[in-house]
Amino acid sequence: MSTVAATPARSGLVLADLLPASRVRDTALMLGGAALTGLAAQIAVPVPGSPVPVTGQTFAALLVGTALGARRGLLSLAVYALAGIAGMPWFAGGASGIGMPSFGYIIGMMLAAAAVGALARRGADRSAWRMAGTMLLGEAIIYAVGVPYLALATGMSASAAIAAGLTPFLIGDALKAALAMGILPTAWKFVNKR
Repeated sequence: MSTVAATPARSGLVLADLLPASRVRDTALMLGGAALTGLAAQIAVPVPGSPVPVTGQTFAALLVGTALGARRGLLSLAVYALAGIAGMPWFAGGASGIGMPSFGYIIGMMLAAAAVGALARRGADRSAWRMAGTMLLGEAIIYAVGVPYLALATGMSASAAIAAGLTPFLIGDALKAALAMGILPTAWKFVNKR
């Protein structure tokens, strides 16, 4: 076997691909990603005037997508969403069900996990600046679905939904992007030194 083919830095890999391949691995990673997102959603801080809290779930969802790749990331977030719809109390602040005005963000997280996973497979998680751009794109996808859903679910105007469902979260999203700039490229550097 060629040593070049086994090199972790080879393009086309995501971090999850470094583990021995099997269906058991993929299932465990997808369930683990769903659980991580559910746990991170319990970090919920209410935002005055908004039905949407600040949570850790968007950060977890984007990390899951980046680390697992597009298909596994999407499936992991789909498991998260379906379990929450079925009554598992692991949406933000222990909520469950589909009737929440913030459910659009969960739909957006599924799409964002797939998008950032596809970018990670092209090496976007290997450098700090590309990782920041990847996270910001993922956040934009989440808002592109979540904010209109919030407006429809609550009867808010577009400007009110932006004020309640986007603007209060921008600083936190910049901090999440900065954190990701350090975590994933550092993980690749560590793996490549082994």
